[in-house]
Amino acid sequence: MVLPHEPEFEQALHELETSLQTFLAANPQYKKALEIVQVPERVIQFRVVWEDDKGVPQVNRGFRVQYNSALGPYKGGLRLHPSVNLSILKFLGFEQTFKNALTGLSMGGGKGGSDFDPKGKSDNEIRKFCVAFMSELFRHIGSDTDVPAGDIGTGAREVGYLFGAYKKLRNEFTGMLTGKGLHWGGSFIRPEATGYGLIYYVEHMIARACPEYSLSKPSTLVAISGSGNVAQYTALKVIELGATPLTLSDSKGSLVAEKGFTKEDIEKVAQLKLRGGTLESIVGEFGAGYTYHAGKRPWTLLPEVHIALPGATQNEVSKEEAEALVKAGVRIVAEGSNMGCTEEAIAVFEASRRSNPKGVWYAPGKASNCGGVAVSGLEMAQNSQRLNWSTEEVDAKLKSIMANAYDICYTAGEKWSGEQRADGVLPSLLSGANVAGFIKVADAMREQGDWW
Repeated sequence: MVLPHEPEFEQALHELETSLQTFLAANPQYKKALEIVQVPERVIQFRVVWEDDKGVPQVNRGFRVQYNSALGPYKGGLRLHPSVNLSILKFLGFEQTFKNALTGLSMGGGKGGSDFDPKGKSDNEIRKFCVAFMSELFRHIGSDTDVPAGDIGTGAREVGYLFGAYKKLRNEFTGMLTGKGLHWGGSFIRPEATGYGLIYYVEHMIARACPEYSLSKPSTLVAISGSGNVAQYTALKVIELGATPLTLSDSKGSLVAEKGFTKEDIEKVAQLKLRGGTLESIVGEFGAGYTYHAGKRPWTLLPEVHIALPGATQNEVSKEEAEALVKAGVRIVAEGSNMGCTEEAIAVFEASRRSNPKGVWYAPGKASNCGGVAVSGLEMAQNSQRLNWSTEEVDAKLKSIMANAYDICYTAGEKWSGEQRADGVLPSLLSGANVAGFIKVADAMREQGDWW
């Protein structure tokens, strides 16, 4: 069967297939599971017609890819961005399936969204879009069926509008969305969870690979891309622990802080993003020691960097940028974004790791950024119990989930990467994450009769 070209999805599938080679050679019966798991259980596509502030009807495409429910209800965000298409949502839903498996929580994988662009729209236009979008989506989701969440373009405001529309349509108050407001079913730490979880995962990597670059040391230099939710809370946790975050970026360019960003800087950026502004528009407010680079991502801008954390979007680190990071002395690369590095960039990092005990150790997003969906799962648990756990309780559970995810990836990487490693060379977390997530999902599918 000839399928349409879906580059992002094909990239994610190829990464999984490559990681599974050693495991499948030893366990050939799982080849059938791989054949079946790559096909989503259900793909929903629909028209969204909404009215702008001039009374003119506008149309967008809405999607929900319900990828796999072997481990629980479909779970994954709703992305609102002009780039949204079926290839991107299939890749995200596919990755989400294995990411959710690594959290240890009862969640399947899904993803959805629309090519609607919230930037430049009024609150009223966003509300009208959300109501129109939910008027179709509500038929396909529910607290025990499919639980969407926020993603790029879908923050607290959009989640609120979507929840309110669902409540009116179904006449029920239920935890069918995560990322809700704290006083109506949300969880503490949910906004922070992806960024915080990324750092908790990275702390284990540093302790094993390069303790001299502890995040408690101001001399540890950290490059972060993005300036949205993930990047902001990644930077704030780095600052809180004591290391130095040097960069932020958006789609227009990068901002470099010579002496590192402060907590006040990040709060300024957060206010800017709420207004839909760009970093370029406020660079003058930062004063001396801050440099804006139009059209550039952070990775080639630093002469020295120890930890690199892509936190913007997919394929945001190219081969050339990966080589620049290696030259700048980077030791840890961990994705806060989904599939943040191109295949060519990952090959550079993995070659560095294999050739040198002091090479680059790379963690894929399905492992290192699973903290966001983990706390979404904790939000679902709190909703089911009609309870609110404290900040300390949720943070402790998040730390435990990230520690377990790291251990699972490390152990599976040691067992299944198929490498003859030299002394001191670390196992592939890429292989570990892919194999461990796949085995868990495939075993559940087999027990439920999805393959035999």
